[in-house]
Amino acid sequence: MEQPVHQQSYFERLGYSREEIDRRVSEAWHTLFEGPADERIYFESGPDMGYMLDTGNLDVRTEGQSYGMMMAVQMDRQDVFDRIWKWTMTYMYLTEGPNAGYFAWSCHPDGRRNSNGPAPDGEEYFAMALFFAANRWGDREAPFNYSKQARDLLARCIHKGEQGDGWPMWEPSNYLIKFVPNCDFTDPSYHLPHFYELFARWAYPEDRPFWQKAAAVSREFLPKSCHPVTGLAPEYSYYDGRPNFYNDHGDFYSDSYRVAANLGLDALWFGRKVFQKDIIDKIHRFFADKEPENYHWYKIDGTARPEPALHPVGLIATNAMGALATEGPLAEKMVRLFWETPLRLGNRRYYDNCLYFFALLALAGRYRIYSN
Repeated sequence: MEQPVHQQSYFERLGYSREEIDRRVSEAWHTLFEGPADERIYFESGPDMGYMLDTGNLDVRTEGQSYGMMMAVQMDRQDVFDRIWKWTMTYMYLTEGPNAGYFAWSCHPDGRRNSNGPAPDGEEYFAMALFFAANRWGDREAPFNYSKQARDLLARCIHKGEQGDGWPMWEPSNYLIKFVPNCDFTDPSYHLPHFYELFARWAYPEDRPFWQKAAAVSREFLPKSCHPVTGLAPEYSYYDGRPNFYNDHGDFYSDSYRVAANLGLDALWFGRKVFQKDIIDKIHRFFADKEPENYHWYKIDGTARPEPALHPVGLIATNAMGALATEGPLAEKMVRLFWETPLRLGNRRYYDNCLYFFALLALAGRYRIYSN
């Protein structure tokens, strides 16, 4: 098993004890996966399945399912991982139509589909979680032959459409992930070069050069999509980084928060790079004088829109996770603010608390690469 770049966790560097850090991680897991119905986001379904509920929209999303699998493998909970994966394969896996081989991005908790379209952020998290599961626990019979499931999924993501059978999830001409397969724009928060580095090791041999290139071009893309003064990224952007205002998604809102977290995890796993620090420092400066209760929906130049932030706890978490790419008083301030912030309660808790748990793992030194 490969260890994180930083052997000591960020929390420990700020003076928190290993005991209290591990207790916080365990307590958060218990709340989200085993706690009362009005606090958890994971629910079991039948004897051997489970799902992550988007408590704000009352649906099950590939985003949440893949996040739950990543959380479970990081916490060494194969039982939860397998339940979520079986639910996903049972209800979300598409077997016909132009999106066959992908996963329906939204379903009712009883498994009925809300859509027959996929969202690529789910697929890339599924693949990464499956590889980690294979490396941590070993492959079993289908659908728990984790590594084959991951390799096959990645092959579909980049080759689909070559025979006129739909669309790939990455644009073949520039190696950038799409917002959805049948579109010509992207979502900056979908860009996970640290995942692509690992896909370049573990995908089918013929696909590995693609993933190495994808990692490089995503790292080139991200600075283009983030505002040169504030560091804020839009939810949707064109491939050249310009905001795409389709359906009013050209500003900094809920999807965009994940960019900081992704930069932090890339730095943790593969070492800090100048562009990561530059972006995170700008984001931290932008939020340094703002109180969470006053967070807003922002234009990427920092102009506040009238709407309040829908997921302020998630924003606190991702700003803190971004600290892994930098250092200094502002970074420490963001991490301490996160440490002092509890899990979110109420019907909007799902997205905030997913981002919260990932930040907790990363800053605790427990968001690891599992390698065979």
